[in-house]
Amino acid sequence: MKFQLKQIAVGATLALGAMVAMAADPIKIGAVLSVTGPAAFLGDPELKTLQMYVEDLNKKGGVLGRQLELVHYDDGSDANKANGFTKRLIDNDKVDVIIGGTTTGATMSMVPLVTKAEVPFISLAGAVVVVEPVKKWVFKTPHTDRMAAEKVFEDMKKRGLTKVALLSETSGFGQSGKKETEAVASKYGITLVANETYGPKDTDMSPQLTKIKNTAGLQAVFVFGLGQGPAIVTKNYKQLGVSLPLYQSHGVASDEFLKLAGPAAEGVRLPSPAQLIPEQLPANDPQKPVVAAYDLAYKTRYKSEVSTFGGYAYDALMLTVDAMKRANGTDKAKVRDALESTKGFVATSGTFNMSATDHMGLNLSAFRLLEVKDGKWHLPQ
Repeated sequence: MKFQLKQIAVGATLALGAMVAMAADPIKIGAVLSVTGPAAFLGDPELKTLQMYVEDLNKKGGVLGRQLELVHYDDGSDANKANGFTKRLIDNDKVDVIIGGTTTGATMSMVPLVTKAEVPFISLAGAVVVVEPVKKWVFKTPHTDRMAAEKVFEDMKKRGLTKVALLSETSGFGQSGKKETEAVASKYGITLVANETYGPKDTDMSPQLTKIKNTAGLQAVFVFGLGQGPAIVTKNYKQLGVSLPLYQSHGVASDEFLKLAGPAAEGVRLPSPAQLIPEQLPANDPQKPVVAAYDLAYKTRYKSEVSTFGGYAYDALMLTVDAMKRANGTDKAKVRDALESTKGFVATSGTFNMSATDHMGLNLSAFRLLEVKDGKWHLPQ
C-alpha cells in the first residue's frame, strides 16, 4: 500500500513538473524583416518595435502567464532569403506565429510555406495581393495599394486634377501599385496621360520625369514606390523645375522620407496612417491614445522619429496577443480563427474589423491625407 502511494505521489509530482514546464515554455513569435538592404528604412523600425514591445509585455508578465520569445531574421531585402528564413522558423524554431514580410516580394515568397505548415502569418507589406484573394492563414496590417490610389485620387478630384502621370517602381509593391492605380483611376474621373517606371536600384529618374514633364495637359504626378527611389524622384522633380502637384504612396510615409528628400519634399501629399500626426488628431479620435503612446515609447527608447512601418509591426504584435488571449492559448488553428474574428480593435493603422472575406479589416477612413509643410507632416488646410 505504501509503495502504491509512493508511486502515485511520484507520478503526480512528475505530472505537475511536466505541467509547470509546459506552462513555462515561451510563446515563440517568428519574424522575417528587411532590416538591411533597400527596404531597411521599413524593416529597421519594424524590428525595433517588436523588440521593444516583446520586452515590455514580458516585464508585465507575458501573455497567458508565459513569456514571449522573439525569433527574428534579416532577409536583407531579398525575397529568396525571406523564403529560406521562413522555412527555418517553421521547421527548426517551431514558432507559434510569424510576423513579417516587410515587402510584398518577401511576403509572397513566404505565403506558400506558412499555408502548407498552417501557421498564422501577419504580413507588414502593402500590396493587395497579400490578402486578395483571401488566404486562410495570411493576414496583414498595412493599408493596401488600392486604398492608397483611391485616397490620392479622392484628393485630386477635390482639387480638380484629372490628367495625371503615374511613375511606379518595378518592385513587387510598385508593380501591384501600378496595376491597382490603373484599375481605379476611371472611378474617380482620372485619366493617366503618362505611365512610366523605374527600377528600385535606379539613382536618377530624370529621363522618365522629363518625358512626363513634356506630356500635354498634365496636371499632377503620382509616384508609387518605397525605399530611397521616391525620394530621388522628388529631388529630380525639383531639379527639373516641375511645379505641378506631386503625390507619393504610403510606401514612404515616414520621417525618413523627409530626411532623404529634404526641401524638395515641400508640398508633397500622400496617404498615411494617423501615426505620423498624433498631436494633430482631435481629442475624441479613438486612435489618439494609441498612436500617442507608441510615439512616446518609441522616441523615448530609440531617440529617433517614429514611422508608420514600425506602427504596422506594433499592430501585428498586438493583434496576435489579442487573438491568443481570446483563443486562450497558442493552438494555431484557434489563433487563426481569433484573428479572423477581430472586431473593433483600435491600433496605429486604424480600427481593425476582420472577417472570413477580409483579412486586413481596414477601410479608406483609416487613411489620412497628409502634406509636407515646412519640412513636417500636416493635415492639409
